[in-house]
Amino acid sequence: MQSQLELRHLKTLLALAECGSVSQAAKRVFLTQSALSHQLKALEEAYGLALFERKTQPLRFTPAGERLLALARDVAARVMQAERDLARLREGEAGELRIAVECHTCFDWLMPAMDAFRQHWPAVELDIVSGFHADPVGLLLTRRADLAICSEAEPQDGVVYQPLFAYEMVLIMAKDHPLAAKPVWQAGDFADETLIHYPVPDVMLDLVRKVLKPAGVNPARRTSELTVAIIQLVASRRGVAAMPFWAVKPYLDRGYIASARIGDAGLQSELYAALRQDDAGLAYMHDFLHTVREQSFATLPGLSVLA
Repeated sequence: MQSQLELRHLKTLLALAECGSVSQAAKRVFLTQSALSHQLKALEEAYGLALFERKTQPLRFTPAGERLLALARDVAARVMQAERDLARLREGEAGELRIAVECHTCFDWLMPAMDAFRQHWPAVELDIVSGFHADPVGLLLTRRADLAICSEAEPQDGVVYQPLFAYEMVLIMAKDHPLAAKPVWQAGDFADETLIHYPVPDVMLDLVRKVLKPAGVNPARRTSELTVAIIQLVASRRGVAAMPFWAVKPYLDRGYIASARIGDAGLQSELYAALRQDDAGLAYMHDFLHTVREQSFATLPGLSVLA
């Protein structure tokens, strides 16, 4: 009997598992939501079984869907390994990948991705350019780095940007803060607060750049280099902060702090990988970006696809 399954079906199932919704999965595999829904419906009709439970958030697979998802993970891993082997035959196994970052919370997802990448490309020299860099793209152009993690894709000659993912920034505050029960904060709610943030320029703070500055709100400030220090200051009512949801979720789950959405639609931030145009075709560079996305969507809560 000829199988109904195609590689595109397996990719769709993986995207559904990683993104948790049909709309986000459609973006991940570059389809419209309608086209992806039609693909799933056709697959379910072919097998006479539902693959996931509708109207659940995040999406939940049925036993039939879980079985195909397991197959998808196995096949995807084998395909990627075969393609790596072919790339090594074509380009060689060695190379250098020095990474510069501008975000203090990048290491939460960057280190696991680097560990997975080392298993794929053991002969590629992988390193992080020491220190925090306000202009990591500048390090590319002076060849002091080979890849830069940045929050904006500003056009520059000789540099290409690859989207990694988007995520929500949430407000965190002490559990006994007077506004702890308020689910959504607007710009004006920050006026009488002390805003705690990393010691970076305002242009690199999405809360200031996208929310407070347009509203003419300029609260008192306090800075700290360490994420855990910011969380401790917030918990002890020294101020409030805006942090990625995935970075503070463990503290929220333990009831250490409280959180709120920033603005009715939430405050969305983005991360991109910048690399030199003449390096964009390198197989190990492409694989590193794939590994970052795969690891991040699999382990960090609340990510969304960045077009």
